[in-house]
Amino acid sequence: MDLILLFKALIQGLVEGATEFLPISSTGHLIIVGDLLNFNDDKAKVFDIVIQLAAILAVCWEYRRKLVNTALHITSQTKAQNFSLNLLIAFLPAALIGLVFHGKIKEFLFTPITVAIALILGGLAILLIEKMPLKGKTVSIDDMTRKQAWQIGFAQAVALIPGVSRSGATILGGMLFGLNRHTATEFSFFLAIPIMFAATGYDLLKNWQLLSIDDLGMFAVGFITAFTSALIAIKFLLRFVASHDFKIFAWYRIALGLIVIWYFK
Repeated sequence: MDLILLFKALIQGLVEGATEFLPISSTGHLIIVGDLLNFNDDKAKVFDIVIQLAAILAVCWEYRRKLVNTALHITSQTKAQNFSLNLLIAFLPAALIGLVFHGKIKEFLFTPITVAIALILGGLAILLIEKMPLKGKTVSIDDMTRKQAWQIGFAQAVALIPGVSRSGATILGGMLFGLNRHTATEFSFFLAIPIMFAATGYDLLKNWQLLSIDDLGMFAVGFITAFTSALIAIKFLLRFVASHDFKIFAWYRIALGLIVIWYFK
């Protein structure tokens, strides 16, 4: 058993779980850390897909009651139908744009320098949005409108650029379009479920031939680590948004982006 490879899997799993739902770009961190660990070949890219699946399963577990209740009552309760339809509407922009440009994005934008630039610009955007006098009148996911779902969907599509942060785009997009901070954060978690299942499923189908039984240990370590650290990150973020803004994440993004540019230039 390759202990070095297992160690790399452990680190990448921690990075994925800890960053997936924070507004700091998990994909960006995986690219950067993967380069530093020299863990960035084709098999490593499939590994990253698998651990992203682990992170999204953490959301499913955390919100299992809401998801099960929606599934059981989708044909009979208006609230469940509205919630499901809003998720579908918000899912479509990124799904359709990603389907068309997926290959080009991976070919040209998955580099540390691209990520660094996106980190810095995203940090500046957070600082700008945090200065706005946002109302946040929508205080529950069940009160969202179709228009808000559509707008958040296009905000999520911006995160197809590595380094932008899917969670950051959807949370801040939600705040811009009338959701309060907690509601925007929760909707970001739910919206991650269809978009990430679709993305990971698509990538796994394209790269299944790279999977091998010999790599089971590596995948198991990364999967368990990503699932566990993602659960912790979800609980942390929900507590954090109750009494904090996102400026600390903005400054972190800017500092990290500058360090990456210096290191990889």
